[in-house]
Amino acid sequence: MVERALPHPDGQRLHPPVPCVYGLVVIRGAGDLATGVAHRLHRCGFRVVMTEIAQPRALRRAVSFASAVYEGSIAVEGVTARLVGSAAEAMATADAGEVAVLIDPDAREALSLRPEVLVDAIMAKRNLGTHANDAPIVIGLGPGFAAGKDVRFVVETARGHHLGRLIVAGSAQPDTGVPGAVLGYSRERVIRSPADGIFFGLRHIGEPVQAGDVIGQVGDLPVRAGLDGILRGLLRSGLPVQTGEKIGDIDPRGIAEYCTTISDKARAIAGGVLEGILFARRQPASR
Repeated sequence: MVERALPHPDGQRLHPPVPCVYGLVVIRGAGDLATGVAHRLHRCGFRVVMTEIAQPRALRRAVSFASAVYEGSIAVEGVTARLVGSAAEAMATADAGEVAVLIDPDAREALSLRPEVLVDAIMAKRNLGTHANDAPIVIGLGPGFAAGKDVRFVVETARGHHLGRLIVAGSAQPDTGVPGAVLGYSRERVIRSPADGIFFGLRHIGEPVQAGDVIGQVGDLPVRAGLDGILRGLLRSGLPVQTGEKIGDIDPRGIAEYCTTISDKARAIAGGVLEGILFARRQPASR
């Protein structure tokens, strides 16, 4: 049994160390929603290994463990995620009390660790290769999965009455392509690329912006804010983009803290995943 101290959101540590009493969870994807799941499971005593692509495209980089791929490590609300180079190093990092991030797009290396739980949090709106027999408990986030078929459970990711609901049969709501409304703003919140090319950001996450402000450029074309607020998400500079691709996110509420803390949506989804794990443990094995 591994001993480790669970962190407070302010970065301080609890004493004495609390036993890491639960098994290993592999999470495919390490964006902001996946990070909310990883953060909760880590604090509840699970070992967590996350897998990513070589160039993650997370927008809410301040609260995405995917940023560890570029920075080496990142702390979100007192929990540290660290980039590792192998499955063995990932296990050692998880045992040491940190979240491991492994570049492993299809999760084959991570699955060699034989996790108790696999969570597909890629948020691709379709299943990119997750199977119900990948682990004793397999959970898919959002549309693209069928509970009882390709995964054990699905967690609803659409904002509204059912956000975070654990689905034991069937699928999540279909993707509408319309961002959730904040203070009545929906599509206006999203910043999209005006052309194909390489994106370069000119502003920083957490900065206040006004409608019309230039926040970046694709090639020689400016990328402008569509409304007043705070820049909550922005693609990392130097990455290729396509016309219409989402490259930024403005929060009209104007509260800087929201840029560096886990969102209400991510916390609700994390609750659904935790419920699924504990619920599955009370049921007969499906493998």
